[in-house]
Amino acid sequence: MFRSLGERTEVRNTASVRANARARRNRSYESIASSMGAHYPRVGETIHPAEKPAARNRAIHFRFDTPLLLIVFTLIVFGLVMVYSASYDYSFEYYDDPNQIFVRQLIWLVLGAIVMLTLFFLDYHILGKLAVPVMIGTVVLLVVVLFINEVFNGASRTIYNGSIQPSELAKLVLVLYLSVWLNARRDQLGNIGFGLIPLAAIIGVLGGLIVIQPDLSAVVTILALGGIMFFLAGGELRQIGLLLFVAVLIAWVVVQFHPTGSQRISDYVDGLKDPTQGSYHVQRSMEAFVNGGWFGVGIGRATTKVTGLPVPPTDSIFAVVGEETGVVGATGLVALYGLLLWRGFSIARKAPDEMGALLVAGLTVWLCFEAFVNMSVLVSLVPFAGNALPFISAGGSNLVASMAAVGIILNVSRLSVRQNDEKGKLFDAVVDLRRWDRRRSVSGARRSSSARK
Repeated sequence: MFRSLGERTEVRNTASVRANARARRNRSYESIASSMGAHYPRVGETIHPAEKPAARNRAIHFRFDTPLLLIVFTLIVFGLVMVYSASYDYSFEYYDDPNQIFVRQLIWLVLGAIVMLTLFFLDYHILGKLAVPVMIGTVVLLVVVLFINEVFNGASRTIYNGSIQPSELAKLVLVLYLSVWLNARRDQLGNIGFGLIPLAAIIGVLGGLIVIQPDLSAVVTILALGGIMFFLAGGELRQIGLLLFVAVLIAWVVVQFHPTGSQRISDYVDGLKDPTQGSYHVQRSMEAFVNGGWFGVGIGRATTKVTGLPVPPTDSIFAVVGEETGVVGATGLVALYGLLLWRGFSIARKAPDEMGALLVAGLTVWLCFEAFVNMSVLVSLVPFAGNALPFISAGGSNLVASMAAVGIILNVSRLSVRQNDEKGKLFDAVVDLRRWDRRRSVSGARRSSSARK
């Protein structure tokens, strides 16, 4: 147990003792790691950057068209700012609450976000299967509007307290229905009996119910959407020309027998001859743009919105944008809609199938057409129409319908990216399989040839 006095004591090297202890610890550590089914580096061992797990170097990729979402987000935020600025005095005058319109817009925005997220995750092919019942439901709502007869601003367009407007839903549903219908009959569009006449019947039912309300701007939008989608689906030019002729003829009849339509055309013609003789609405809008100049008077400082500009939070909100942000701000807003059009057609070009391409193209054209008409009216480029400015104008029906359209477009984009990823994985797998087979076949051939020798 103890060494006897005078017995020689062996002196061990301190460094070797430490090395042996470290080795024992490493072996113990490796045994524990192996029992857990994982590989861990030894104590003091460093991991080379190339050997780090791939997850650490994996970049974050969004599985949809991010630029489109950023464009829409910018439009929505800017729209909230302008709705608050344009509606403060107007809301106080009509509702005795300066924040009434803005708060309602926020509520509709939350509802629209829920609808957009739902449609983003719901496969658009499922929507295609629901196109017929949704169209029937929309027609029923348009008929209900006529029975309820809730008059607001001289027209019967809403169902509940001026908030729910089925004609806005009809535009969205028309694009969905025509995408399915035109895709199913793309080989028969050259036959007038299977293409143009049924298309005219579909548009005529919706347009007829809407023109009775009356909502002339919605009718014009529906006619334009029908013709554009028929063209995008591959319709013949002679049929498109015939459809355009019929649309112009119907528009002429409406203008001749409808007092509102005839007055708008008369004001438009007078405004082309002399801008000071245009409609009161256009005159005040032009005044707002003149006051704004290049850089505007500042957010919240416009004067025309409180001195008689008609409905500044809705139809005339672009005039408020022009006065408060100037030519620079108005041009920037136009550029955003141009970018929206670009991204929409880019997504349509990469869509997984023709139905998705038609759906995205139709929804994109609808949103940008509404914006074009709203902005052009206020500078007297086209006759006056009541189209809302998507994502900017106050109004729940248009905002929810517009966000639903964005949800569908992003859904097509998401499925397109997923399809491309699956094709890429399949291609990689085929390449790897070929390499593996090549190595097997080459080595096998060499062995067989050597065996014959």
